[in-house]
Amino acid sequence: MPLGTLTISLDFELLWGIFDKVGTSYEPSYFRNTRDIVPDMLQKFAKAGVQVTWATVGMLFAENEEEWRAFSPSFLPSYRDRKYSAYEWIKKHGIRPEVHFAPELIQQILETPGQELGSHSYAHYYTLMRGQSPEQFRQDLQATQKIAKDKFGVKLESLVFPRNHINELYLGICVEEGYQYVRGNPKNWFWQETQHENLSKKFFRSADCFFQVGTRTSYDLEEVKIFENEPIIIPASRILRPVIKGNVLMNSRRLGRILHEMEFAAKHGEVYHLWWHPHNFGKDPIASLKELDQILGLYKKLNETYGMQSLHMKGIGELVEKRKLIEM
Repeated sequence: MPLGTLTISLDFELLWGIFDKVGTSYEPSYFRNTRDIVPDMLQKFAKAGVQVTWATVGMLFAENEEEWRAFSPSFLPSYRDRKYSAYEWIKKHGIRPEVHFAPELIQQILETPGQELGSHSYAHYYTLMRGQSPEQFRQDLQATQKIAKDKFGVKLESLVFPRNHINELYLGICVEEGYQYVRGNPKNWFWQETQHENLSKKFFRSADCFFQVGTRTSYDLEEVKIFENEPIIIPASRILRPVIKGNVLMNSRRLGRILHEMEFAAKHGEVYHLWWHPHNFGKDPIASLKELDQILGLYKKLNETYGMQSLHMKGIGELVEKRKLIEM
């Protein structure tokens, strides 16, 4: 039986990930907390021997507004609804370095053992929004690769589509621009076609974090397929939702669900792919880091008892590629 595998991917965005939802109404301490806890998270991952893919918005790589503009593509996304454009938001509200840039944190990610720096597009690009085009998406990916190479000397290979908007027509572009591995959505129906939201999907997604609603979330590595001229799609299993302040019962239920699923994956030799946004820890950093300690503590036990391994997205992708070579 194959070894169980814990995969973690993080959508590292700061304000770029939610500007279209919160505008200027965000609480500054929320992102200050996020910046403060990233080094703590890195330290905990390294100590536990846990590999993580940090899917990072390319704009965070910039040092200042001048650098941000220099690396931005010439062909900007032309969404019909302009509120989804990071560039339009900046025109109205301006740059705020503390929530828009984080090169020092990216450097720490690169210096921490077992961490993979991935992409969340350059401008938190929505590939399923009306008005944008394949060439605009291509230039967005090119901008991310250029700033990663010029500033940090790295090539990014793993990509997470913002808002989980996976445009299958764009998968070939991902490969052409260097992305070999892409995070897919969980297999349950309420995680499909996330651009078409409704109350039913939202309800079931929330309920499934606390109770068994959909099918099991872990999966056999054999389920991950390779298709010509497409990146390897590595499905997600579950999002670690933020701590609910003052609700001990619901927090316990939510975390317990994750711990149970991790143990199931370890015992049955399956992949369990957990993801979240670092800023999800911003509302209650202390409680959030305690939950992370519990997850990492269980991983160490599962590693010792069942041989469970930790692999980031690139690591999973390489396993799939190796399996394909053996079959050939």
